[in-house]
Amino acid sequence: MQLRKGGANLLGLCPFHNEKSPSFTVSPTKQFYHCFGCGAHGSAITFLIEHTGASFPEAVRTLAGSVGLSVPEEDRRSPQQRAESARRKEEVSRHTQALDVAQTHYLKQLRASAPAIRYLKQRGLTGEIAAQFGLGWSGTDRQGLMQVFPRYDDPVLVESGLVIESEDGRRYDRFRERIMFPIRNARGALIGFGGRIIGKGEPKYLNSPETPVFSKGQELYGLWEARQAIRLEGQVIVVEGYMDVVGLAQLGIGNAVATLGTATTPDHVKKLLRTSDKVVFSFDGDKAGRRAAWRALQACLPVLRDDITLRFLFLPDEHDPDSYVREFGAEAFRACMAEAPALSRFLLDELGQRHNLAEAEGRAACLHEAMPLIATIPPCALRIQIERELARQVQLTPEEMTQIMAQQAKPQPYGAPPDAGQGQAGARNTMPRPAPSAADGAQGGGGGAVAGDGAAPSEDWAPSFEVPGYVDSDFDGMPQDYEMMPDPGSGSGLGYGPPSGAGGGKQQGWQPRKQGGGGGFGKGQGKGKGGWRRENEVGGVIEPRRPVPTLAKRLLQLLLSHPELVDTMGDQQLEVIDHGPHLGMVRDLIVLAQSSGARHLGALLEAADPESDIHLVLRSMSADVLGQEELPHPQAEWEDALHRIEFDSLRAEMAELAKSGLKETADRERYQELAQRCAILKRA
Repeated sequence: MQLRKGGANLLGLCPFHNEKSPSFTVSPTKQFYHCFGCGAHGSAITFLIEHTGASFPEAVRTLAGSVGLSVPEEDRRSPQQRAESARRKEEVSRHTQALDVAQTHYLKQLRASAPAIRYLKQRGLTGEIAAQFGLGWSGTDRQGLMQVFPRYDDPVLVESGLVIESEDGRRYDRFRERIMFPIRNARGALIGFGGRIIGKGEPKYLNSPETPVFSKGQELYGLWEARQAIRLEGQVIVVEGYMDVVGLAQLGIGNAVATLGTATTPDHVKKLLRTSDKVVFSFDGDKAGRRAAWRALQACLPVLRDDITLRFLFLPDEHDPDSYVREFGAEAFRACMAEAPALSRFLLDELGQRHNLAEAEGRAACLHEAMPLIATIPPCALRIQIERELARQVQLTPEEMTQIMAQQAKPQPYGAPPDAGQGQAGARNTMPRPAPSAADGAQGGGGGAVAGDGAAPSEDWAPSFEVPGYVDSDFDGMPQDYEMMPDPGSGSGLGYGPPSGAGGGKQQGWQPRKQGGGGGFGKGQGKGKGGWRRENEVGGVIEPRRPVPTLAKRLLQLLLSHPELVDTMGDQQLEVIDHGPHLGMVRDLIVLAQSSGARHLGALLEAADPESDIHLVLRSMSADVLGQEELPHPQAEWEDALHRIEFDSLRAEMAELAKSGLKETADRERYQELAQRCAILKRA
């Protein structure tokens, strides 16, 4: 921005709101700025944070660098962590540079494309708005980017989502015959593209794939471009597509953003609330729009608090935000937003429409559906208000409602350990002692001889083979959502675990969970060939045809978040994984990474067979992986997981040996060997 001298101060046009006469004042002596038009004020650090979206440390570093100073920072990371951080920064830099080169190419192509310019004019967009949002044109050439990238075979082009590589090795541009919408993060860095086809073809809208710098479940289109308008309007509008965002900006409503072809996620909501404490979700009034709004509401519930306002606007079926503003004007649209129902009203009205509140059964069903939703709301005055409104809706007193909510069993968090309460003995894992044979008639592993030639091991040696007791703290490095899964096709309702000792003694240790519906891999589950299923991709739900157990999922997330672990994988670790139940997916991922050389999610998806289970698993996990924070000691996490897998494998083998009565010397020696290995694992 330009500033001119005005007495002791500097004057200029305020960057935080639109004005024609300068009201933005900077005081060099007092070291602050103030706008007499919109009230914006602060220091140089505040200006960078508000104007560029930088964090406080980034603003400090920028200011220090502008005067040739460096910020002293204490780096407590290990050498491995520093090396990994440097590697990731270098990788992000390479991706960003490739995207910037492509953006320059798309801008140049738009200026030379009459059909693309004609399409934008037909949509009512001017060159000024096209320039503001950086709109471009992909061109029609299958390998158009070859003109600007000297190495079209560079792996970064595939990893950044600009180029697709077919199975036979041939490459072609991902985006062709499309208006290009650059997608920027909250700092303004280019992280991906969206493309809208202008002729016939599918899909109509196409986004960049998940990459190391881009995740659809975390980013919002137009947030960077709308930052100043959001501050001016005091609220942010969430619409369904990026054409709506650009169209509204053309009509004077510049505080709109859009999700990128996905349902609204909790990450989206958190990012919106960091931008403004007032959010309006605008959806179509048809069934699909109301379903999308309901999903957005569910994403909002866990982050509700008393100082925010969330509203849901439903336009007539024949209108989207762009067409509504064109027909009725921007002020009419703003009036609709002001009158839009708040989140609490939408929640209660939607629940009321789903049930017959004139009947006791309908009111009970309404309350049954509402309680898990309300339970996700943090304790606040708004939650109390919603509970009281719901109580009136289902004809309960506030006291009765409070009592019912208190009786509501707290939902089991995903991955949480089973409930305790088995006493101290239940918290430990001990192997069964060698059991007597059935001929002895003893119960519970008491001493005594076995009828016949072989004698059961006596009590004087059995204790030496007992596995040392384990408690959860012995595996602090391993996430506590470890669970054994049922054997494929077993139909058992219990999680897979080492068999109990003979003689009816109760097995102690990591307690298995119960699985609903007759076992995680039971027959008759799912749809389609072999009981496998693949949900509708249009709805964004893609599930692997093979269920992924919790432990396997944790290991997959660990490998995808820290791909450097693959480079340290040896045959011994692969052998341990082979012995673990249902870890075939983990081995598949390791083999895929080692054979293809791909390390990051986008490249792995390109390398995997689109019809393979591992491809479906990677797609279903992409949002979770990209949203996961970096672990401080990934190698230790991985080794702890392998120790636990090996420990359970050893326990299972020891239990089988105990069932046989340990009559043979070889069996007793093997049992002793396994027990010693378990003790080593505990010490590790």
